[in-house]
Amino acid sequence: MTAYWAPHAWLPDGIADDVLVTVADGVFASVEAGAAPGTATRLPGVVFPGFANAHSHAFHRALRGRTHDGGGTFWTWREAMYAVASRLDPDSYFHLARAAYAEMALAGVTSVGEFHYLHHAPGGVRYADPNAMASALREAAAEAGVRLTLLDTCYLRGGIGQDLSEPQLRFSDGTADVWAERVAALRPGPGFLVGAAIHSVRAVEPADLPVVGAFDGPVHAHVSEQPLENSACLAAYGRTPVELLADAGVLGPRFTAVHATHLTGRDIGLLNGSGVCLCPTTEADLADGIGPARALADAGVALSLGSDQHAVVDPLLEARALEHGERLSTGERGRFSPSELVSALTNHAALGWDSGRIEPGAPADLVAVRMDTVRTAGCLPAQAVLAASASDVDTVVRDGREVVRAGRHVLGDVAALLTTAIGAL
Repeated sequence: MTAYWAPHAWLPDGIADDVLVTVADGVFASVEAGAAPGTATRLPGVVFPGFANAHSHAFHRALRGRTHDGGGTFWTWREAMYAVASRLDPDSYFHLARAAYAEMALAGVTSVGEFHYLHHAPGGVRYADPNAMASALREAAAEAGVRLTLLDTCYLRGGIGQDLSEPQLRFSDGTADVWAERVAALRPGPGFLVGAAIHSVRAVEPADLPVVGAFDGPVHAHVSEQPLENSACLAAYGRTPVELLADAGVLGPRFTAVHATHLTGRDIGLLNGSGVCLCPTTEADLADGIGPARALADAGVALSLGSDQHAVVDPLLEARALEHGERLSTGERGRFSPSELVSALTNHAALGWDSGRIEPGAPADLVAVRMDTVRTAGCLPAQAVLAASASDVDTVVRDGREVVRAGRHVLGDVAALLTTAIGAL
């Protein structure tokens, strides 16, 4: 039995003071507010449930700070992304992903959803183990101390009506049935779940959508990230991407649409009962636009957050950007309450995990955020989500195990790990 005490903690009903928790076998055994610390380990500031990063492309981390010269668009940025993808193998991918996941852990992430489509060797040649790249990700997350949902991605076309380009051959299994056969060989385990993903309606044709959508677990898809995607879909099928997914029976409680930036009113209504993962820092970095977050939440859509291409790895900033995007697009403040932002920040259900809350029986995930830094000094604990940053994270516990203590990861110097892994590429 391990005990932790914090001056403030975010419980299911909101902020509570003087909170004592005990942990046994990786879950919370008890949670008590208004308690004395006794001999418990004292955590600083405000303690949140573990943060969930619901959308990650680990290899994109190598692009940070390397795509800003010459302007361009999402589509020109994609060419740089393909160049990185062409250089990775299972060994180099393990080192890059381990460092990227460790950076997430330093920022308070305890669960990550990896939207994984870098399956094969250059030219689409299969490795001896067809899931070698997935195994590298699994091992990387385990060493970094982060829970992983591998969203194995079906990617069959280079665009609507287009063949795969040379870089895209690595992403494809050829057919949806072959994709499903490969994914069937993946097995869940401690800290590891298998989900599925439709890369987009650009990459998977309507007839194949039900094959992926029938997967028994979380199912994600890039949806309406770019206006060009919508116009191409309408031209080819006479329907929006959301309408296409609805007609294929993909929408529902297990489904999460990623980005969902350019939606119609009908799209928003159809997503009622599904989830949407917004990635505000990536959507800003790629000039994608500001999604209808408030309208989605009001329509009964469960929101989650992701760092996507990892231009920034800061879940607190993603949550704050959710509110700021609404302020910029409406001219109003307080579009999302701090409680709603924390709910999006801790939405592990989008990844199939029963975590993200500090209460007895839940997995023991904790993120202690300091309230005495230059960023948080003077801030009300209940509004820390609108002031703090990843730099203020002091301690991270996942399933009762300390992954970060006093701002240092158990693997040591994560910056050095990143420098080495990216330098090798």
